[in-house]
Parts: sequence; C-alpha cells; structure tokens
Amino acid sequence: MSEKCTHDCSSCGENCSEREFNPEDFKAPMNAMSDVKKVIAVVSGKGGVGKSMVTSMMSVLMAREGLQTAILDADITGPSIPKAFGLTEKIWGDKNMMYPAITKGGIKVVSLNLLVDNETDPVVWRGPMVAEVVKQFWTDSAWEDVDVMFVDMPPGTGDVPLTVYQSLPVDGIIVVASPQELVGMIVEKAVNMAGLMNIPIIGLVENMSYFTCPDCGRQHRIFGDSHIDEIAKKYGIDTVCKLPIAPELAKATDLGQIEMMEIPELYPLVDKLK
Repeated sequence: MSEKCTHDCSSCGENCSEREFNPEDFKAPMNAMSDVKKVIAVVSGKGGVGKSMVTSMMSVLMAREGLQTAILDADITGPSIPKAFGLTEKIWGDKNMMYPAITKGGIKVVSLNLLVDNETDPVVWRGPMVAEVVKQFWTDSAWEDVDVMFVDMPPGTGDVPLTVYQSLPVDGIIVVASPQELVGMIVEKAVNMAGLMNIPIIGLVENMSYFTCPDCGRQHRIFGDSHIDEIAKKYGIDTVCKLPIAPELAKATDLGQIEMMEIPELYPLVDKLK
C-alpha cells in the first residue's frame, strides 16, 4: 500500500492487500430507457453448431409465451441473427441512443449487420474493439421493457465472452454443441468458463443430434453417438435438449422466416425460463 493511499480503490491503479476483487465492479450500467429483467447468453465451444439458430428459436418461443423478448447479437465478426428474421432495415439512432430493429413477431434486435452499409463487408477489428462494441450494444441501446434478452455469443472463450460475462448481468447460459466427441470436449471449455465466472448453466442443447427418415421413421445418428448426457451428468446439468437435423428449419432461416417455425424439443428450456 502506498504512503499516499486515500483508501479509495476506484481512483487507484495499484494492486495492494487492501484492494478487494468484486466482479460487480465491471458491470456496465443500463441506460434510463431500458429495463431488462433477465439475460441469457447462448454459447458454443466452436462455430457451426447452430448457436444462432438456437438463439433465434428460443427468442421466438419465449415471445409466443407472451414475454417481451430481445436479442443482442454479440457475434460481431459473424452476425447471422438479422438474416434469420429477414431484417434488412438499418438501426437508427440519435446522439444519445440506438433504437433496436423489431421483427414481425415483436422481437427487438441489435446487430452489427444492421449498422454497416453492406452486410457482406468483413469486420477487421482487434479483440478489444469488438468487445467494446458489444458493451455499447448493451449500454447505448434503448431496449425499453424486456422480460428476457438472449445474447448470441461468438464461439470460444475469448475477449467477447469475457466482456459479456463481466459487463452484463448474465443470469444463465445455454450451451450448444454437436454430437462429435471432439466438440463434446470443446464444449466442456465453455462450461468450465461459465463455472469460473459463477454463472449457472440453464441447459445443454445438442444440435444435429439425429435425422428421422421420412420413409421408415427411424432415427439415424449421422454424426455418431451422442455424448451430451455424459457431459450434463458430469456437471450436474439437468436440462438437455436434442434437436434433429431439420432441412426445413435451415431453409426457413435462409429465407428469413424463422418466426414461422416450431421446435418442440426446446420446450424444456422455455419452461425453465418462463
């Protein structure tokens, strides 16, 4: 401790025995035009497992329950939420605030693809800048009244997930995986990171778990046997959803019509969040 110490740690950059670590110190304040009651992060250990699809469908299903729902698209370098909902109009704002886009079903969305001139333009930014933009989506958007917000996270355990966990009041995490054993190992990294940040796992979602033959009705495990139940048991997670390979869902997502779809396999998560 310095001889000139004022005992006001908020104005000091020194590390000393009197400084106590408090994770709440990093929380970004919500603006006066917003009241978000619950924040759920949707994460994955790697890309391409359907994390954004799960984010989109969970928001659709929660909205059908009569809840005010929103999506913060934190996957800055690979935003896909606007396409799933067919959103093309740009987000507008004034000098103080951004105003989220609204889907046909009333879901509020903030995504970088609704801010750039061309949705195919690459985002060539370093990690700290990407993380700061995600924080601004939270602090500088007029979310108004929201019962549940889903945060579509980038894959992995890098700068953006850390920023979200530290800056937003995340109430729980949904982890999305695919059946391959390697992905099972990778997804444990995401589960372990949530544990380090003391954030509960709401449930595990195994996407592309099986394919139901339209002729014989049998289920075929195209990507091999599932390991998701083993992971859930290991970490004491009591909600597991196994989603089939559904070409019609992929088509609806490409056409921006995801609000017309139904995934009953996600109902256990919906019941848990209501």
